[in-house]
Amino acid sequence: MRQSSIASLAVLLAACTSSSSTTPPLDAVAIAPPPAPTVASAPKHAAPDAINPRLLRRFQPLDQAAAPENPALVDLGRMLFFDKRLSRDRDVSCNSCHRLDRYGVDHEATSTGARGKRGRRNAPTVYNAAGHVRAFWDGRAADLAEQAKGPILNPLEMAMPDGASVVRVLVAIPGYVTAFERAFPGAARPITYDHVGRAIAAFEKGLVTPSRWDRYLAGDASALTKREVAGLRLFSDTGCMACHTGRYLGGSSFQKAGVTRPWPNQRDQGRFEVTAAPADRMVFKVPGLRNVAMTAPYFHDGSAKTLEEAVGTMARVQLGEELSTEDIGLIVAWLGTLTGELPAEYIREPALP
Repeated sequence: MRQSSIASLAVLLAACTSSSSTTPPLDAVAIAPPPAPTVASAPKHAAPDAINPRLLRRFQPLDQAAAPENPALVDLGRMLFFDKRLSRDRDVSCNSCHRLDRYGVDHEATSTGARGKRGRRNAPTVYNAAGHVRAFWDGRAADLAEQAKGPILNPLEMAMPDGASVVRVLVAIPGYVTAFERAFPGAARPITYDHVGRAIAAFEKGLVTPSRWDRYLAGDASALTKREVAGLRLFSDTGCMACHTGRYLGGSSFQKAGVTRPWPNQRDQGRFEVTAAPADRMVFKVPGLRNVAMTAPYFHDGSAKTLEEAVGTMARVQLGEELSTEDIGLIVAWLGTLTGELPAEYIREPALP
């Protein structure tokens, strides 16, 4: 197997992604400088031996979604997530780009929004997004509640002119008046734009998908095949887990896209557009890899159509590695173990007021 130094990965494989409410402010999020890659020996395929437990401690199993503290708030968020009346022309909802029955994506390089306009970046999955360090590819939103309000007012997405316009729509619907009163009991003004974001976030926090990988982490060695374990070993030894680690296998840092070679598409400068800091040019949030086999196309620009292409690109552009077709296949086999079961009842489209 090729042994490379653990270089920092940039924007990896998963296709408005989010964070917990305890994340640091935008200007406090550190970006670790990537070490230079070293020249490696000729690749050899990973052996299907047991994985060192010390390596597995770099990850944590994904817990099932906890029962919500306020079910009425979750129910309200579910309705708002599916409601196209939150868009200017009443033709786009959150679910239009983040299809819950398709692992939270629409399988487009960039999504179609108001009046057929295309967004600038690939719409990432909303599943398992609550634990990410910040929201959006460039980290401009601190948490799910802040993120949820962005697309509704984005002229390329749902295109509502302002939050007050959203409130006027909702106040005119008696069923929503009642739903907001139940979700925000005692509030002087139950229907506010901030409450819209909080309700959608409460629903999205329940979008978790444990998989075979979690059973393996919990000690069930039979949960993965020998080929999949070999892929995990190769994923680690190639350097991918430097950034894709933890409970979500990413989502916890920001890295430069294009470490050993320039990223082909330089039009989008990523986090630099938020901070104006030169060090943030071409820096993006490292996405989590949960359900990555189901969320093509990949990267912030949607430029990789297949997972195999994405793995090969990351190895080459981020780590200076040229992986063989067989080695890429091993890593892809392991990545498939991160696919969880969709919570069918939880994501069932509700009757709207």
